[in-house]
Amino acid sequence: MTLRLNLGCGNQKLEGFWNVDSQPACNPDQVVNLETFPWPWEDNSVDEILMSHVLEHLGASTDIYLSIIKELYRVCKPDARVTIIVPHPRSDNFLADPTHVRPITGMGLSMFDQALNHQSVEAGASTTPLGLYLGVDFVIEKTSVNILEPWDERIKQRGNVGRRRAPSRELFL
Repeated sequence: MTLRLNLGCGNQKLEGFWNVDSQPACNPDQVVNLETFPWPWEDNSVDEILMSHVLEHLGASTDIYLSIIKELYRVCKPDARVTIIVPHPRSDNFLADPTHVRPITGMGLSMFDQALNHQSVEAGASTTPLGLYLGVDFVIEKTSVNILEPWDERIKQRGNVGRRRAPSRELFL
């Protein structure tokens, strides 16, 4: 049996997924507080997880955030796919929402990749090897940034967005 979880589904329920949310008003397939452990799924039982605009709302404390990462790893089968979609931490969409408790970046998530952890340790880098510390090993296959307005239009008009050399080091867009 294939188990695909849409964690923090809100009102975006997906066919083919078991839709999970902490709010009964969303009418999910299952009500689960993702900050309470352990999660109600067996070890190595999940084939795919989608977390769309969820992770930035969870784990205000480091212990809770790291426990969420450990639970993701625990419930996933080997080679499971985990898709995490979050607003860019410097965007108005992230900054304006008082329920956003933690910025999520590709670089931050790469700290849970043991191969990268070993490279960092060998290089004497200051990056915390969280994958090694927690016993998790996620591999980031891809990260992407979707540029929102007004920046997308400025890129189309000018071909880029960047900083010009100026004595004041101001950002001119």
